[in-house]
Amino acid sequence: MSRFFDGTRGGIPRDPRSQHARRRHRVSALVGAAAASVVLALGLAMPAAAVPPGSPSPLPQLSAAQPGTLQACESLVDFAFPSTKITQVSRVAAGTVSNGGQPIGEHCLVRGTMNERVSTFDGQTYAIGFEMRLPSAWAGRFLYQGNGGLDGSIAPALGATRGGESGLQMGFAVISSDAGHNGSQNPLFGREPQARLDYGYQAVGTLTPMAKALITNAYGRGPDRSYITGGSNGGRHTMVAAARYADQYDGFLAISPGFNLPQAAVAQLWGAQQWAQVATTPADLSTAFTPAERTLAAQAILARCDGLDGLADGMVQDSTACQQAFSIKRDVPRCTGERNGTCLTKEQQAVIDEIFAGAHTSNNKDIYSSFPFDPGLTQSGWAGWKFGSPITRDAPAVGFIFTTPPADPSILADLQGYALGFDVDTEAAKIYATSGIYTESSMSFMTPPDPTHLDTLRDRGAKMIVIHGASDGVFSPDDTAAWFDELDRNNGGNAEQFARYFEVPGMGHVAGGPATDQHHGLAALVDWVEQGSAPDQLTASVNPANPEVPADWSRTRTRPLCVYPQVAQYVSGDPESASSFACETPHPGLAYGTR
Repeated sequence: MSRFFDGTRGGIPRDPRSQHARRRHRVSALVGAAAASVVLALGLAMPAAAVPPGSPSPLPQLSAAQPGTLQACESLVDFAFPSTKITQVSRVAAGTVSNGGQPIGEHCLVRGTMNERVSTFDGQTYAIGFEMRLPSAWAGRFLYQGNGGLDGSIAPALGATRGGESGLQMGFAVISSDAGHNGSQNPLFGREPQARLDYGYQAVGTLTPMAKALITNAYGRGPDRSYITGGSNGGRHTMVAAARYADQYDGFLAISPGFNLPQAAVAQLWGAQQWAQVATTPADLSTAFTPAERTLAAQAILARCDGLDGLADGMVQDSTACQQAFSIKRDVPRCTGERNGTCLTKEQQAVIDEIFAGAHTSNNKDIYSSFPFDPGLTQSGWAGWKFGSPITRDAPAVGFIFTTPPADPSILADLQGYALGFDVDTEAAKIYATSGIYTESSMSFMTPPDPTHLDTLRDRGAKMIVIHGASDGVFSPDDTAAWFDELDRNNGGNAEQFARYFEVPGMGHVAGGPATDQHHGLAALVDWVEQGSAPDQLTASVNPANPEVPADWSRTRTRPLCVYPQVAQYVSGDPESASSFACETPHPGLAYGTR
């Protein structure tokens, strides 16, 4: 799978409406003949497909992981492993920490570092910091918890997912890490050659054997089953592990994965430049598309698409059909006077359509995926990603971590100026560059190598679940769907035997929005790996504490999350219950609810 989308449509001028009509895009090269001189001058190279060494070892034939009892806690302070320093060991009493309002049982907390070093590049001390939590009543399982953002901090190793018990509650031994740098080193760690590689993938590869050895020391044997999960950047870690470390893990749960993160970050800067064209206050990009205007657009989307599944319930289940049915230019009123929240200007409509169609260069070479129109764009999180993040998060990430060679630290003095002045035509290609001490491009160290040929994962009998919200404001579910489409083609239409993708209507980035965003994805993955029970659907529920759940929804609303490309269609019964829906493959031209 190449990493850029072809906005020329095979020589046809780029048209945003045709892009939405062909929602599930295929990926092709960004840098065409017009950019060839840039490629040669920078020495750009596409990341080579990586094949894990050796033959895949099949999963042991166990019906389930076997329980065990913690044999040691305080003595783990003496645990010895190469380049590893244990800094804290303590026993945590039951109920000291909780998840979802429920107490977590007694466990052993171990903190430490690996590969501590003083950098010859900047003189700073770097290390891979970690914590492990090992339950006294162990289920025989290990979970790697991938964390989000730029990492740099060690989140509590609870193994929490969105809904249901956390990994620690389920008896997993869980590890969490800072991916090789601390918070004070964000974002300039990206200028340190080894730190950027640890952040990309090497921290996971370094920590995994150590964690398994620590488990062996604590319980007298290693884990029967190993899993990895995370959302956002943690979802990226998970998908990278599925390609690089499939021989080390049996189950992979990726939520809202930014597996093409450098592309998405460049697209964010491009998007900021588009929003700036229609922002009424230049310093505040959110004035380009206000909450009232986003509500107006969401209502127009619902008017066109809510009933496509046979039930008007404030949700769009068939997102692909919705992209064909909805037009921002046709279906949202155009202003004839001043902007007042009841209309969009012609310029706003053009910018919104362009942004949803996907970032591209001036000569129509696509940089990143399109995004689907979904009523979840009303949420505050969506606005945060679209209007705030390009300045506060994406600008430094692109400048220091994803661009090779990295930018000068002076850009920190004016990140908005850097973002709005970023020359996509010349700078976007640098995410493929290598230069001197930077031996891997960001598209090599940040993304899964050859992600649509997961042969090691498949041949071992390992399993993968990917979950993505239809209103993710930063990583597009269109990109994830395109990934699965190609994975499926490369496996003769049989990818569902080892990988399944679920899209969540209305959900924003990882969670939130007008959505049933709570699910038991980790439990479903365990059942698939250990019992052979493949999930045909996941039952998702609303989070009663989510302020963006509409007032007229039941706080007990549930919906089925269907295996892509199936969609939930209303059959009959209680409109608030998942049992009233069936997952069906959409049929072009069929009016749902009239079967």
